[in-house]
Amino acid sequence: MNKWISTLFLFAILPLKAHAQLSRLGEDVQFKAEAMGSAASGDIAPFWFTNNRYGLATPDASSGYLRGAMWREAAADSARRWKAGYGIDIAVPFGMDSHFVLQQLYADIQWKVIRLSVGQKERPLELKNQLLSSGAMTSSINARPLPQIRLELPEFWTIPRTRNWLALKAHIAYGAYTDNGWQRQFNQLGPQNLYTANSLYHTKAGFLRIGNAEKFPLSLTGGFEMSSQFAGEAWNLKDRDDHANPNFQPHQKMPHNLNAFWHALIPGGSDSNDGDYKNVEGNQLGSWHLRLDYNGKGWSAGVYAEHFFEDHSQLFWQYPWKDMLYGVEINLPKNRFLQTIVYEHIGTKDQSGPIYHDGTAVLPDNIYGVDNYYNHQVYGAWQHAGFSMGHAALLSPIYNTDGNIMFRDNRINANHLGLCGTPTNEISYRILLTHEKSWGTYPIPRPTPAKGTFLLAELSHAPHQIKGLSFTASFGRNWGTLLGHTNGGMLSIVYSGWVSKKKN
Repeated sequence: MNKWISTLFLFAILPLKAHAQLSRLGEDVQFKAEAMGSAASGDIAPFWFTNNRYGLATPDASSGYLRGAMWREAAADSARRWKAGYGIDIAVPFGMDSHFVLQQLYADIQWKVIRLSVGQKERPLELKNQLLSSGAMTSSINARPLPQIRLELPEFWTIPRTRNWLALKAHIAYGAYTDNGWQRQFNQLGPQNLYTANSLYHTKAGFLRIGNAEKFPLSLTGGFEMSSQFAGEAWNLKDRDDHANPNFQPHQKMPHNLNAFWHALIPGGSDSNDGDYKNVEGNQLGSWHLRLDYNGKGWSAGVYAEHFFEDHSQLFWQYPWKDMLYGVEINLPKNRFLQTIVYEHIGTKDQSGPIYHDGTAVLPDNIYGVDNYYNHQVYGAWQHAGFSMGHAALLSPIYNTDGNIMFRDNRINANHLGLCGTPTNEISYRILLTHEKSWGTYPIPRPTPAKGTFLLAELSHAPHQIKGLSFTASFGRNWGTLLGHTNGGMLSIVYSGWVSKKKN
């Protein structure tokens, strides 16, 4: 009898518990409303008005948007084993390719430290300063987020029994591209350019941190990430202007089966048009990361490096690692004038060298050069809706005026400086200054190297009289032959706050 009473009691309270769980999803909900407008004197917008804005931008001289977002952080349930978060972010642009943009829509379900994230979500840079860095080589903040199913350790998790000296962060995800319409429309700007549709996406990464901040000021973080584009179909494969592969068909469907998903996870297989010289299936690329940090009393400093690779070329040490992104970040003691300094150097000229040769009976030596970063013989380019999914300094295909979805400036040297500070409690500033030189690509070199200098000077004011309101005025400028000369201004107004907040 006691068993039946217990069972009936359990069924009676389950609806109450479910209601309690659902009701807390309406607590700790935040919102943000934003209006932005920009205009420039030249034919295109300043470089930093367009890039590293998660693809919600355009190279056109004038643009803007109205934007609204509402979200709940999973961290709001920090005291619980089960955590839940969600978000929606919508923009109505003008002067851009779209008149309505669903920028973010996601749900996060987390058990202890493991999270399942479903949907499209803006994700921050790994091991770099989000505000001041020029970006990352494989997964950056330059393109619109892709919808995906992602299993992750979102924050560094201390490995048990290591006395807080080892911590791990990782993820694995599958997703899909959403730029079918954009690619078809962009393709119409030129005669029969390569374009793709219904491509899928895979990404994975793991980072290990060594260090215990409570006992020692130094910490070392290293890791590996790899991404791939696979499945889908491609048109006009014979007509791309940097190659002429006799194995290509004008229209090609790529495998969309379990083997394709497996080969995205563990690189293998081959594309059906590889002919006698097999490569791995899909567009595979990635980066190695390393960062060393020192935390002093009231200040900190870090140095970091990112090495990019295409397919198996430069994945390990078969060739010297000449192409790198190096960076230094210094957070100064609290003062009115300067808070953080970031300097970065990006070099991508080598790309395993200018020679490629598959082994034959006459000359059996394989020479894996001419990596042609971000370009691919089937998928066109490592991009989403025209914006590079990697580093913005390798100018995105959206800058091409002939509808060709490829990177024409992937052999570069660039230096980047970022500064920020908070002179008062209400006023802050940010300055980005980037200078780069481009040699084009190995298949299509520039006759004369092009140079470009890009400036962003930004001043923000958050009046204390109206909590949550801020104004940001930005000045941008381009110099040089790479993107021409232009000056521009941008103004944004943001109001943010709480839809509802749990009372303590």
